[in-house]
Amino acid sequence: MINKFFEIFYPKIFINIVVETMHTQIYIEVLSKNKLIRNIHKSFDTTAIDSRIENFLYEHTKESPFYYISLLDKSSQQGAIPTCLTNKMQEYCDITSIQYKCYNNSWAFYTSEYDLEAIKHEYRNIGLDFIFSPFVVLAKFFKDKIEATRAMFILVEESYISFTIFDHSKLLYASYLDMDYDKEDNLAIEHPLEDVNPLQGLDGINIEDIELDGGIERLDDFSAIEDLDISSEIDEFSDDKEEISTVLAETKAPSMENFGEDYQRFSLIQHSLNKFYNDPKYKSEFIENIYIADAIGVSPDLKSYLEEEMFLNVYIRKIDLPMALCDMAKVEADEL
Repeated sequence: MINKFFEIFYPKIFINIVVETMHTQIYIEVLSKNKLIRNIHKSFDTTAIDSRIENFLYEHTKESPFYYISLLDKSSQQGAIPTCLTNKMQEYCDITSIQYKCYNNSWAFYTSEYDLEAIKHEYRNIGLDFIFSPFVVLAKFFKDKIEATRAMFILVEESYISFTIFDHSKLLYASYLDMDYDKEDNLAIEHPLEDVNPLQGLDGINIEDIELDGGIERLDDFSAIEDLDISSEIDEFSDDKEEISTVLAETKAPSMENFGEDYQRFSLIQHSLNKFYNDPKYKSEFIENIYIADAIGVSPDLKSYLEEEMFLNVYIRKIDLPMALCDMAKVEADEL
């Protein structure tokens, strides 16, 4: 109650961190009485929290005690499973080594305890308030579509793909795909295009017991955001395939590097869909549509691969991940 009283005298500062393959993206919003005063985008050519980033954050947090630092979880050992029942979770993962949380009392997302400890150590000098799961970001971003249909929903980042299949809000299958790991595992080239057969078949992590510096006592609450709608600043999604095709056709022709990466993404999606069809643990349903939250600007080739080789209806919507985290953090902060 005392904090709420003093909030009227200070701005609220929301700092949002997304670590990419070679860079760290930081997006900051400063609000006074819920009105935006300014926002800042900054990119650093490092994936570590070095002195440059620490000094940058200090310059923007020293003006107010009410600041909130959010991070997108990039832990390799994370995922989502189609149940919240503890006795059934162990069918999908080792629950003795993870921290998990339920989403809408329907499905659960998780991260390994080891990875959370690593995050705690990496960010010990600045502290964290919220760690958001990419599966929750995806669920919020496509909330209306997930509630209304059965389809694949994926979040595409530089090195990761968050892959899910929902049937009217019920999670059927999920997988967190690491492109670098799968390059080594040769998954990206196990099937040439002509052989593809499409018919073969953190809210946030609950880390109440983890003590982080910088006011992290708020982390036990960091993902109770069931009613979040992603910021209206993100362009409205359209199901008009002709409109999407026109937009994609106007983009620059992909380089050979992008061509290879999008073929790899296609292969990983095909591999995951086949696993869903073939693994008896999952209730297989035929999938015709795929919704892509594009955080990097994929080339038109990915859409072509999915349409022509897997016979999917493809819908693509751009997402600004740091801004999406910011919207989620504002909801979380209001509930503290």
